[in-house]
Amino acid sequence: MSSDEGLENKKERSYSRRKFLAGSGAVIAADALAACVPANAAPEPSANTSYAASKGYLVYDSRKCAGCVTCMLVCSLVHDGQENLSLARIQIAQSSFGKFPDDIKMAVCRQCMTPVCVQNCPAGACFVDSANGNVRRIDSAKCIGCKTCISACPQQPNRTVWNPIAKKSTKCDLCTDSPYWVEKGGFAGKQACVESCPMHALKLVNVTPDQTETDGYDVNLRNDNWLNLGLVDNMSIVPPSYAKAAAEKPAKTERKP
Repeated sequence: MSSDEGLENKKERSYSRRKFLAGSGAVIAADALAACVPANAAPEPSANTSYAASKGYLVYDSRKCAGCVTCMLVCSLVHDGQENLSLARIQIAQSSFGKFPDDIKMAVCRQCMTPVCVQNCPAGACFVDSANGNVRRIDSAKCIGCKTCISACPQQPNRTVWNPIAKKSTKCDLCTDSPYWVEKGGFAGKQACVESCPMHALKLVNVTPDQTETDGYDVNLRNDNWLNLGLVDNMSIVPPSYAKAAAEKPAKTERKP
């Protein structure tokens, strides 16, 4: 066999080997994708898809929050049976260099009118629970751990939370399903974070807050006692005790020369 014929045969063998490897890689990738996404995965939603509004929303007063993270600890306790800040579905972010009232940020699930976690979940695990007040929830049995809902959430920090133990995503369900708590939760019940907050900085409401970013969820939950301590929204607000003292103060009499 001539050297030219040997070179041609070598090229053919090399090409065939590359074709085989490329084909095998495609099959492996296809099998991996099929294994991750179930056959009954949720179809891609239409841009015009609308969702029924949730019947419950968590709002908060960032000026009352003391940053004690009690809400985070009790959240993980009633849902997962352990006090673990990493598993909490409500998050408190503190800045050591921040100044009041911007030193503490509270992050609660917004129960979005258009929930992108529901829209983008490829497995249908994120859903609107119509049987429980249209609360936006995650079915852990269907979650495949792809983290799509986390990357899709536009809020920072993300309101969907990764559970590194179960390797699945979780989110606030307004305590609709809290296996380690004896209280009835959900939109018509009690929430562990609301009940346990020592500062009463959290509250459940049934009216949809303003959907402009998160500002509509940071509300004034202070009574006159808090205002008397100076916890006002702006300096134009006069604490009631100050106003009362000013009204009761006798008028100055002018001295006669």
